[in-house]
Amino acid sequence: MAVDTSTGATTLTGLDRLELAGKAGRRSAGARLWAGTWPKLVALALAVAIWQVVYWLQWRPPWVLPDPLTVGTELLRMAGDGQLWSALATTARRAVSGFALAILIGFTLGIAVARSRVLRAGIGSMITALQTMPSIAWFPLAIMLFQLTESAIMFVVVLGAAPSIANGVLAGVDYVPPLLLRAGRNMGARGLVLYRHVVAPASLPAIVAGLKQGWAFAWRSLMAGELLVIIAFRPALGTQLDQFRQLNDSVGLVATMIVILVLGIAVDALFGAADRAVRVRWGVAEPTR
Repeated sequence: MAVDTSTGATTLTGLDRLELAGKAGRRSAGARLWAGTWPKLVALALAVAIWQVVYWLQWRPPWVLPDPLTVGTELLRMAGDGQLWSALATTARRAVSGFALAILIGFTLGIAVARSRVLRAGIGSMITALQTMPSIAWFPLAIMLFQLTESAIMFVVVLGAAPSIANGVLAGVDYVPPLLLRAGRNMGARGLVLYRHVVAPASLPAIVAGLKQGWAFAWRSLMAGELLVIIAFRPALGTQLDQFRQLNDSVGLVATMIVILVLGIAVDALFGAADRAVRVRWGVAEPTR
């Protein structure tokens, strides 16, 4: 900032002027929301148009592949009579509780392995092996251990998500710049204090990426579990899929699949926003304008 001695007026110069120009060029929250929404709407419209064209070409009979309008009408009916919301509530409860338990186990395991060379040598590679294990392969064991209960579903959801979260923690710790560690130690940080104030903040981007990947594994495991473990009087999205398949109700089947897809996109958008906020906070991405 400079001051004109003849007039007394102040003039912005250098970094002050650059910062003000950046703030002036930022768009409103509504404009930023629209900029992030319209590409998704265009992609959705394109997908529906392709679906409609395939229906018109009669690639499959209408009772196998219904048209978008029929499926949309069925979605409104399911939402109106409460069938959709009760199933959605059960699935959401299982997803949140299973993912929360996976976070607790994954974080604990990741931090323990990151801090201990013995544990890393012993089970470090096993975590990656567990991550690559298909979730469907765990269900025979889960059913033998817990029968057809909620615990069987939770068992597979946790095993599907926890290794990815643990690997995210390990990756974050491994890629902390040594310069930051030396600076923290020179300032007196040791042990848990070093992890809390240096390692944890620096590894946060990798941890968020691990959480995002862990959620994807948890969601897939949950859908597989609800297809295989049917619990009476507990409607769920996966259970609805199996029921519609048995009834040859393709309209309800596709409608439920759309709900599952939309939920996955919504949660992915939340993780994407969190990841971007972390990267902006650490200066590796520019703020949205």
